[in-house]
Amino acid sequence: MKNKDVASENVEQSQETTEPTRAVSRDRISPISHAVANLVKQLEDVPNGDLVADIVTDAAKLLRDQTNRGDIKLISKSFSELRYALKIFAPYRDIRKVSIFGSARTPESHGDYQQAAEFARKMAAAGWMVTTGAGGGIMAAGHGGAGAKPSFGLAIRLPFEQKTNPFIADDPKLIHFKYFFTRKLMFVRFSHAVALFPGGFGTMDEGFEVLTLVQTGKSVPMPIVFVDRPGGDYWSSWQRYVKTQLLERGLIGPDDLNLYKITDDIDAAVHEVRHFYNNYHSLRYWKDLLVMRLREAPAPAQLREITRDFSDIKVSGDFRVGPALKAEQDEPAIAHLPRLTFHFNKREHGRLRLLIDRLNDMKTSAD
Repeated sequence: MKNKDVASENVEQSQETTEPTRAVSRDRISPISHAVANLVKQLEDVPNGDLVADIVTDAAKLLRDQTNRGDIKLISKSFSELRYALKIFAPYRDIRKVSIFGSARTPESHGDYQQAAEFARKMAAAGWMVTTGAGGGIMAAGHGGAGAKPSFGLAIRLPFEQKTNPFIADDPKLIHFKYFFTRKLMFVRFSHAVALFPGGFGTMDEGFEVLTLVQTGKSVPMPIVFVDRPGGDYWSSWQRYVKTQLLERGLIGPDDLNLYKITDDIDAAVHEVRHFYNNYHSLRYWKDLLVMRLREAPAPAQLREITRDFSDIKVSGDFRVGPALKAEQDEPAIAHLPRLTFHFNKREHGRLRLLIDRLNDMKTSAD
């Protein structure tokens, strides 16, 4: 798409969202509602049909709600983008992926570029896939280091700067997005780790967003690593701002600093990501119970240590070790893993990260 086409498309959307919408008469909506009800009934016996029925029902309500055409186009396009992206990711759902963020303007000769390429190469060698925004600079370094086969590209259409890098340009795992919010959702949805290299507003946006999502529990815990070139001060300068302007003013808590790691050592960055899954596998909630899936359960003495050191993050009851819950029957592939369950207060996510680290270190010491 040419740049002027992108700009005109944005203007067209802005104009459309201001147009008034004429009410659809009850006589015209009635047969549509009847047809939707019949379709919903047919979906009852289809796997996941209840959820598809909800989507169909809500879509039909847009006519009743007098939603204008511009807003309907936004919903339609974003839904289409999400559906297609989910389809592309589906065959690779069980492979861990690290998202790499950084400047699109970093030249190939720069130390940041070389660090990103080496990090991606080592993660791919360890069996991980690499996801970037598919542009130049750090994004090209990520794909170039990993190679095309283990790479995903989530491209955004912009009137400037963004050009698909040659490593992912013709790959079927390249997905084009019109909207930043749908693209961001796919980054978070299919990331098991995030690595950030020096960048501009976009990198800051992605970094603070993933920190916010993990800090508030809107995203599952994951390793977040900020990587500089050897001797670089980009992220150490950023952390000084975080400590003086956020921490010292009481805008974040000391434990929030546990959510990420800063390093200029690629091996340390790779270890930070991989060690996070040394024993910890994943978690989910069942009602108000946090269910943590592990490769090895803590021994009785280790469970006592956990109770002693982390009782402040539970609201009631005990830390318990046991098998998969009946509520987890939709995940048979990991039914064999032992569980650590407790009533988490859903606030202390920095402390939760320390608990995950403890569980991972326990397995290391046992080995």
